[in-house]
Amino acid sequence: MGGFSGKIDVDKLLSFSDDLVSVLKEKRDMNILNQSLHQFKALRLSCDAGYNDSRSLLEDYQKKIDECKQKAEKAKLEVSADDELDPLQKELEQEREKEFLLMEELRVINSEINDLERRRILVEEQKQSLKKHEQEELREQRKLSMYASVTTIIPNLDEYSKISGHIVDRNKRKVEKFEFDPTNMTTFDTCQSIWKMINL
Repeated sequence: MGGFSGKIDVDKLLSFSDDLVSVLKEKRDMNILNQSLHQFKALRLSCDAGYNDSRSLLEDYQKKIDECKQKAEKAKLEVSADDELDPLQKELEQEREKEFLLMEELRVINSEINDLERRRILVEEQKQSLKKHEQEELREQRKLSMYASVTTIIPNLDEYSKISGHIVDRNKRKVEKFEFDPTNMTTFDTCQSIWKMINL
């Protein structure tokens, strides 16, 4: 059964198990995702405000352009001289240039909003994935607890090079360590040895 022959305090072992479960339930990753989501929402509100301001300015400039067009049409009807139409034509061109710049700014804002939306979807997907992973982990912990209760064997999941753990006898308040080296035993022999321990 290995080189360990001493006795372990079962209460300490159970307390250690409770501490291990508490560590496994760490919510730090969920908190990080929630913070990212809050930051995204704040940034989204800021972009929406900028978008609305730009749209309002664009509407104002459109009104001015329409007014300039009306003035230009009126001036064409009232005045036949080209030199009097030049200032209005220049003003119209300036307003059109401002409109073009605002449209470019609006396009950039729309692109940023779309990028933020993609990030929000990614954060939501990560949140769902983490939640699913936590549920699976909880299910596996319950399974492990049930197996340990039925078989009285608590495996050591931190050791990958060998198969080891403890056999807990609650009636005798005794804990024994076991250890198998897969390089010296076949899988069948290892299974047989574990079954013998369970049936003791």
